[in-house]
Amino acid sequence: MKVAILGTGKMGGAMARRLEAAGHDVTLWNRTRRRAEALGVGRVVSTPAEAVAGAEIVISMLTNADAVRSTYFGEQGALNAARGRVFIEMSTAGADLANELAPRFEAAGARYVEAPVLGSIAAIEDGKATVFAAGDDDAIDQAAPILEAFGEVRRTGRLGSAAGLKLVANTMLTGVTALAAELQAAGTAAGLPPEAVFAVISRLAPFLALRKAGIVDHVYEPVTFALRDAVKDLELATDLYQHSGADTPLTEETKRLYEKAAKSAGELDMGAIATLYEKAPHARRS
Repeated sequence: MKVAILGTGKMGGAMARRLEAAGHDVTLWNRTRRRAEALGVGRVVSTPAEAVAGAEIVISMLTNADAVRSTYFGEQGALNAARGRVFIEMSTAGADLANELAPRFEAAGARYVEAPVLGSIAAIEDGKATVFAAGDDDAIDQAAPILEAFGEVRRTGRLGSAAGLKLVANTMLTGVTALAAELQAAGTAAGLPPEAVFAVISRLAPFLALRKAGIVDHVYEPVTFALRDAVKDLELATDLYQHSGADTPLTEETKRLYEKAAKSAGELDMGAIATLYEKAPHARRS
């Protein structure tokens, strides 16, 4: 299939590599063109509208809701060439965005699927991620050959539900990572062997193995999930929970901790939440 990818950051880049390896015809656009060119994948174009014009399926994988809006709308925006295409919004940009955007795509003669992805860069490249898909079943059916390239597809129902589930997942990820960093520091301070402490923690939460360099060794690169993005996701999540009337004091405290760490370590991997527990806090690099 002919696929356009709007946004070639770490996850968008991994998707481009996966789709090209699977035999799809990939066109890329990124706000910083050289970043898309550096992937060495597909064809790189200058505007979102140009990327969409030759595609059947369009994936958006951008930083936040404002980036999504600026990419879709405007003189060279993707919406200008939308007719007949299926748009797959995979950005982590809030649970309300789909309901804002979907009517505009339908009015332009396009179809809209909300499909955030749960998994690491490696999971995307290996086709072992989980994709939450919300929206019209026929539109999801059209998008399925692309979504299934990334891993298991779970249909979640109404628009907004997939984005909400992704925020729940990222709340769990950030909360457990923060607790692990605290317990690693506390256990080590109590005289326990650092490797033994981490072995216990990661046995209970195996995904923490991906953050061992930060939590144990205080090395926060390479960046697979920037700490600043963890703050953004926690802000979106707490906004969702507050509007629903849910009481989430642990999540609020987690957000406060990440905001504090981001003042000095926002550009580093989210494992840099551990800087809060260093005796002389600073953001170490590899």
